[in-house]
Amino acid sequence: MNTTRLTVSTAASSQAAPVPVPVPVVLAGARGHGHWHLANIRRLQDKGLVRLAGVCELTPLTDEELDGLGTPEQSADFGALLDSTGAAIAVICTPIPTHTDLALIAAAKGVHLLLEKPPAPSYAEFRRMADGVAAAGVACQIGFQSLGSHALPAIREMVAEGAIGTVTGVGGAGAWARDEAYYRRAPWAGKRRLNGVDVIDGALTNPLAHAVATGLALGGSTRAEDVTGIETELLRANDIESDDTSCVRVSTANGVPVTVAATLCAEHPGDPYVLVHGTSGRITFWYKQDRVLLQRSGHGPEEYEYGSTDLLENLVDHLTEGAELLVEPDVTGAFMRVVEAIRQAPDPAELPSDAWEFAPGADGSVRRRVVTGIDGLVAAAADTLSLYSELGAPWAPPKEVST
Repeated sequence: MNTTRLTVSTAASSQAAPVPVPVPVVLAGARGHGHWHLANIRRLQDKGLVRLAGVCELTPLTDEELDGLGTPEQSADFGALLDSTGAAIAVICTPIPTHTDLALIAAAKGVHLLLEKPPAPSYAEFRRMADGVAAAGVACQIGFQSLGSHALPAIREMVAEGAIGTVTGVGGAGAWARDEAYYRRAPWAGKRRLNGVDVIDGALTNPLAHAVATGLALGGSTRAEDVTGIETELLRANDIESDDTSCVRVSTANGVPVTVAATLCAEHPGDPYVLVHGTSGRITFWYKQDRVLLQRSGHGPEEYEYGSTDLLENLVDHLTEGAELLVEPDVTGAFMRVVEAIRQAPDPAELPSDAWEFAPGADGSVRRRVVTGIDGLVAAAADTLSLYSELGAPWAPPKEVST
């Protein structure tokens, strides 16, 4: 394997000369969800595409955690690590409030980016990051892996061919379960703010953010200017600051509304999905499975399964072969408008004690909170493009409208 190091200058550009492989990568945040990135880097390293050059963690990884990845340099100083390793790509999987500053440190050094979602906790921080990255001339991929699914162009083709008539709206549904320990995994978990800094770690902005981003993408409204209004209903059953049960409806310039309902307090957790509604049918997309169901007038149901392009691999292909980036920052502008509306909304309303009950956690011992009837409400919201209050949920607060 060619292990040539590459030092990227601060004048680097995503349109510059191709970067040789294996591309040196630094991973910032290798525990928690970072374990997934570590495994993915191992997969790409085995293919000869990348080389893990460095790991930025407060506590160094063990030999066991680095199995199969060699002996990358480890440091808690992100900027120094980028310098000493000659990294060409930085994968940032750190707490949400750190994303912008770390991305700009990398960009200033000419290091290209895979930035985990959500890209920032506010629209202002998102703009600061996106504008800074653009000015530095580096490539930046935002980690909405669902937007790498080959199902998206296939669904767009179905729609363009008139398979479901005229699109009337897009719904999203996510009914997941998280036990109480989930909110103790990190100081920022379940917070709206921490030490005066925005975090906005809610159901729609973090764990089920893919449902929002994918719904907006299939509705043809991905950029900030595509959003004309946002209605939110934010609630919580858990003893946290952020929402764990919420819904949002986005009005768009093209007239296709996008409504997404989510909960982390499901009775029977299932795979999240996005529904594209048409005048003569509908398309259901289970984005974690890359599975599509087409239902239309005059035909039986048709089911399809697709592949997916890994976003780090796409970034490597962009730098080495000129492939088009799949999820540039501006493609997440509409999603960030939703994050901003949630940030500006009143703090989530606490659900009354009779609206939820305790149930065993995944291991049968740790408790989790379950909202009675929430699975049906989440599905109905996606089906009808309605908010919880419009579906008759007795605990739903008055909706907030942000334009």
